Amino acid sequence: MKYLWVLLICFPHQLLSATYRITGITSSIEAVQHLLDQCAPFDTIRINSGTYKWHDLIVNKPLYIEGDGQPILDGENLGNVITVKSSDVTLKNIHVKNSAPSSYSDPAGIKIESGENIQVLDCIIENCLFGIYYSDVSGGLIRGNHIYSNKTTETASGNGIHLWKCKDIAIRGNIINGHRDGIYLEFTTHSVISGNISQNNIRYGLHFMFSHQDSYIKNTFRNNGAGVAVMYTKGVKMVENNFIDNSGTSSYGLLLKDITDSKIIRNHFTNNTCAITMEECNRINVQKNTFERNGWAMRIQASCSDNNIQWNNFFGNTFDITTNGTLVMNTFNSNYWDKYTGYDLNRDQTGDVPYHPVSMYAVIVDQIPVAMILYRSFVVTLLEQMEKIIPSITPAQLIDRTPRMKPVAI
Repeated sequence: MKYLWVLLICFPHQLLSATYRITGITSSIEAVQHLLDQCAPFDTIRINSGTYKWHDLIVNKPLYIEGDGQPILDGENLGNVITVKSSDVTLKNIHVKNSAPSSYSDPAGIKIESGENIQVLDCIIENCLFGIYYSDVSGGLIRGNHIYSNKTTETASGNGIHLWKCKDIAIRGNIINGHRDGIYLEFTTHSVISGNISQNNIRYGLHFMFSHQDSYIKNTFRNNGAGVAVMYTKGVKMVENNFIDNSGTSSYGLLLKDITDSKIIRNHFTNNTCAITMEECNRINVQKNTFERNGWAMRIQASCSDNNIQWNNFFGNTFDITTNGTLVMNTFNSNYWDKYTGYDLNRDQTGDVPYHPVSMYAVIVDQIPVAMILYRSFVVTLLEQMEKIIPSITPAQLIDRTPRMKPVAI
């Protein structure tokens, strides 16, 4: 008997909670809502496989809700499919589809309206305006979900994973396709976004504003309308992410606007129109990244200062660096540039001649885009050689004084 009392004290929820099973016989929305209202906190709800016509189902107490065989919850294009209004709720292994297509209330497949410790695990979210929507949530996990939509315009689509005014959230290992923004965060702090694949979204693969002290690790952002946008934020860490095939007339792999005291480390930028665009950014360390086959590797506006670009590799980019000013307030050190033609007489793996990564043609194209028609022409080659001898257009102080002779090991 004494062992039973120990178990009751240490694990009261597990021993005292009941398990309910929802089958086809008890699957009407009225019966299920009644069950959720009547069951005790921390009970378990198991849903048998099958298709259930539910919408606006409200979870208003701590519950563990899991599907057996990934049952389909079809909202029939009416409201939210599931709304959570409680802390300590877990939703696992269910297939949610067809929220309302549009509304001022931002309908979602799974919508969380404030709470703590909310988990959404291993679910499929199909054809919902917003996939998973967290509002005013502290502590939670969004893991292993597949979220996809077939909308074709920004106005008709919401975001795959949407967080507003949240903190301490982990977003891990999700796949998001076909939404307006794959992952959107606003006023969300101290969170970790890792191992996600966000691709084929209409606008951004990732978009966040006023979201400080967050980390983005080992994500892949592929073939999104305008890549990734990071705005009005400090203390960002972006490490070992892949930015791939984000291309278009106004596209980029990563836009940094008004970002301070942040780190961009060991990321891979491949085949983007512009890999990184920086506007009004200060004190950012851009280190050990690889820029490969991009139109522009980095576009750094004159409004940026005290940024450190160091130990990066630049391979096969049309233009490595461009800027719109002559005053240089950023530092370039020990990068590898495949266009560098200097020498290394003392064999210390550092070029003896400083490298100017901004070409005259890059400055001209940045100001007059139609000049791109002259790319690889003899005239441009001649002007580039003259600019190297007598600089007149390119900023003379934007220089890497210690260019590497071999690529940086990353």
